[in-house]
Amino acid sequence: MSAICPTKVDEVFGLSRTLKHYSIPIYGSSVAAGFPSPADEYLEGKLDLNQHLIHHPLATYFVRVSGESMLGAGIHPGDLLIVDRSIDARDGKIIVAVVNGELLVKRLKLEGDRAILVAENPDYPQLRITEAMEFQVWGVVTNVIHPV
Repeated sequence: MSAICPTKVDEVFGLSRTLKHYSIPIYGSSVAAGFPSPADEYLEGKLDLNQHLIHHPLATYFVRVSGESMLGAGIHPGDLLIVDRSIDARDGKIIVAVVNGELLVKRLKLEGDRAILVAENPDYPQLRITEAMEFQVWGVVTNVIHPV
């Protein structure tokens, strides 16, 4: 597998090295998804989503999803992926890769020194990476943000 290319990613995604931090209120009680429970009016404090979703700010970027090949992994068209370039792309991880100039999001399956990119939708075939293909891992997906 090829190494991650930070400069190229920065160019493609127009990354900025400045981050804005927003603190959003977080309540100390949880929300019942089953039967209702008495509401606590206890504000626990502020929550900065950067602290929970972005562990390596200088190696992280966002990318929007198109297509339905990853529906089984909970990744839908229009979702926003948080991708970390500093995490090793290991077997079973969902990655963003460039294959022959095309950006893809797939689950990485390793068989010896061979990589296979697996869709999470039975309507899409897996892609076996060959030596004749241009292949670079551009990061590991750490979180998915989508509307409900």
